[in-house]
Amino acid sequence: MRFVLYNIRYAAGAARNFHLPVPGAGYLRQTDSNLQRLIHFFEALDPDILGLVEVDLGSFRTGTRRNQAETIAAALGHGAHVFECKYNAKSVHRFIPVLNKQGNAFITRHSIQNERFHFFSRGMKRLIIELELENLSIFLVHLSLGYRDRQRQLNDLQRLILATPRPVMVAGDFNTFFGEAELYAFLSTTGLLSANLRGQPTHPSRSPRRELDFIFHDPRIVVTGFEVPAVTFSDHLPLVCDFEVRAADATASLR
Repeated sequence: MRFVLYNIRYAAGAARNFHLPVPGAGYLRQTDSNLQRLIHFFEALDPDILGLVEVDLGSFRTGTRRNQAETIAAALGHGAHVFECKYNAKSVHRFIPVLNKQGNAFITRHSIQNERFHFFSRGMKRLIIELELENLSIFLVHLSLGYRDRQRQLNDLQRLILATPRPVMVAGDFNTFFGEAELYAFLSTTGLLSANLRGQPTHPSRSPRRELDFIFHDPRIVVTGFEVPAVTFSDHLPLVCDFEVRAADATASLR
């Protein structure tokens, strides 16, 4: 199985003039051209599962106001996909144009057994997508920019993982600005392992120096290949993880 994780920055790109004429100006530009570049990149990688952070669910930035997750899924020929706004139902951001179209998504060529949307108890970005495949559960997250909120979110995530009997992967943008030490208690309690054994940095994409994006897995999942492609379609780098599920209670082999 091949799992690709990528914070695509709403397909807004990573041009050097992104923050001109004012900070964040790049978030308001059309994204269709860069989205096509991303699609060609994904086609070359041929993922079985694609986890996308920062997806535009249909704002004016997409030109056609079409959901980027649906556009990518159609281009890859993967009919199974799931997406949701990253803010919880009571958040004021759900009522602000553009912000209410910002979310995360899974796209897969495999049949989705179940999907659940959980929400962190703290932070602005609260969405947790839980995807159940035949013998695997994957959680997709985008943690808070604030350290204290991140720690609360990791505690929430920890409880979900410990309550899941199936082999588990957890992936996303963890915003660990203080380094992987932030994750020590979380990893110790859950027993999860990082697929990125060399700790390759993922941000910023043009000159990576921080490891913000992670794919974690429990010991029943064996990583057979891992890479961080040096591409600049976003301000983050993607993670490409090849793996097998080796569990006594698995009903099938995912390869």
